[in-house]
Amino acid sequence: MSIDLSQPDGQGDARITSMTVTDDGTTLNFEGPVEGYGQVFGTQTWTPTNEDETQGTMVGKVRVLLDDGDLIRADVRGTYRRDGALVKLFFVDAVSNGDHNFVAWDVDLSSRKVGIKYYSLK
Repeated sequence: MSIDLSQPDGQGDARITSMTVTDDGTTLNFEGPVEGYGQVFGTQTWTPTNEDETQGTMVGKVRVLLDDGDLIRADVRGTYRRDGALVKLFFVDAVSNGDHNFVAWDVDLSSRKVGIKYYSLK
C-alpha cells in the first residue's frame, strides 16, 4: 500500500475550544467541519517525550456528526513535533463506519486554528 501525500482525500478547519495543562501533558478539545464527514468534535491528550516538550505522543477520541445526521466515532493515536506555537501532528484513526485514515494537522496554538488533511487507507 502507498499513500499519495500530495493529494488529500479531504480537508477541514478546526478550532481548539479549550486546553487543560497537567504535569503529564496537555488535553485539547476541538471542533470544526471536515470535508467528506461533517462536524467533528474531539479530545486529544498530548504527552511530551522530551524535556523541552517539542515532541511527543497523542491519544484521543473523536465524534463526528455526519452531514446526513448520523453519528460516528473514532479512536486516534499519533505523534507530534512542536516549533514555538506551531505543531505538526500526525495520526491514524479507526472510524466506526469502517474508514481508516492517515491524518495530518497543522496546529497554531496562538490562534487556536487547526488545518486538517486526511488520506484514506483503502
